[in-house]
Amino acid sequence: MTTEHPAHLAEALRRRRWLLTAWPWRALAYLATTVPIAGVLAVGLLIIGGPLLPVLNTLRQDGRPPGVALMLFLITGSTVLVVLAPLLSFAVAALERWRVRLVDNRPLAPSPWPGLVARYRNAATWREVAYLFWLGGFTPVAYWVFLVLVLLDIGMITSPWLAGDPDQPVVIWQPIDSTGEAIPYAIVGVLLIPVFVYAVGVLAALQATVARWVLARPVEAAALREVARSRTRLVGAYEAERRRIERDLHDGAQPRLTSLTLQLGLAQLDVPEDSPASRPLAVAHEQARGLMVMLRQLVHGIRPQSLTDLGLAGAVRELADAATIPVTVHADPHDELPEIVETTAYFVVSEALGNVARHAHATRADVRLTRAGGDLVVEVTDDGHGGAEPSRGTGLTGLADRVAAVDGRLLLSSPPGGPTVVRVELPCRR
Repeated sequence: MTTEHPAHLAEALRRRRWLLTAWPWRALAYLATTVPIAGVLAVGLLIIGGPLLPVLNTLRQDGRPPGVALMLFLITGSTVLVVLAPLLSFAVAALERWRVRLVDNRPLAPSPWPGLVARYRNAATWREVAYLFWLGGFTPVAYWVFLVLVLLDIGMITSPWLAGDPDQPVVIWQPIDSTGEAIPYAIVGVLLIPVFVYAVGVLAALQATVARWVLARPVEAAALREVARSRTRLVGAYEAERRRIERDLHDGAQPRLTSLTLQLGLAQLDVPEDSPASRPLAVAHEQARGLMVMLRQLVHGIRPQSLTDLGLAGAVRELADAATIPVTVHADPHDELPEIVETTAYFVVSEALGNVARHAHATRADVRLTRAGGDLVVEVTDDGHGGAEPSRGTGLTGLADRVAAVDGRLLLSSPPGGPTVVRVELPCRR
């Protein structure tokens, strides 16, 4: 969904009024402040890497090693580079994290100093060193190419004023003899100005994207695995507790409430209608019946009995029969599914069909249950007016959370005018 104020340059470039905003100036400022940093780094790399050219040339032509002095210089320079690069990259990375805010409003978390020894052992350090070489190696080349193109465009624009020069100026590869010959080039040069302004934005957005990708603090893989295991344990514990509550309600509270309702009904038959206790007894009997219905609905909401008795396909067909519009169910034969997958798939279909009935103004719907590799794929399609948005409170956000709890994925396609397709992929790991 598009926000009113873009959060970063890459998003702002897609706006039609980009040229009329402050983003081009922010991009230009970002590129301009890059020049001194990249220039200093490029000079340092040339000092160290420049002697490599004669070494390689000597090896290629003569097949003999270079002189001792040159080899000592290269060894010393490489050692100094390896030792100083992690220290220099810390300062440059801190500056870049601050400077990237010129074109990206999303903050980059600062990287604290981990200690001298830990600095050389940290994987994030060598990512910053790689960015150092990228900033000092690739960036100056890209800037020089862009500068040459800009100077060429300036030459095209100013060519009518230079046409009378006795040195006979050359635009691109064509000598210019008169002002008339130069005017077409000048017009093309003027028309290219917005292109170069966009090119400034693209170049700045590319550089900022690389900076964010390299300098963002990566989440440790071990922490991610622990989060995944923790979520699996929580889901398992939730399922065990859900089954216990369902069993207690179904086998304990529900039979007792049924017995109480029956006893109240029998007592109501034994009490004369003109008795003072008749009215309160009738009210208590009705309340007990209502409570029994509510309890049955609660048990059904935890895990529908039809899901236990009929399996997923049968329970979904029961939902389709109860729908207010015609619903066609296509269920491929599949092996026994994990209980949590069956329950999640059932509630996905139930919620999706409920949304169709409430919001879609559809005349029919289709439900498909298929297996794709190790996943159960649930698709609910309707021919309604489309335009479904999770932000509008149609239950899709809660549905996505339920699917994500079992490591599943929810995909939604709902263009204006329809059709709407809700696709859920549920992994069937046991």
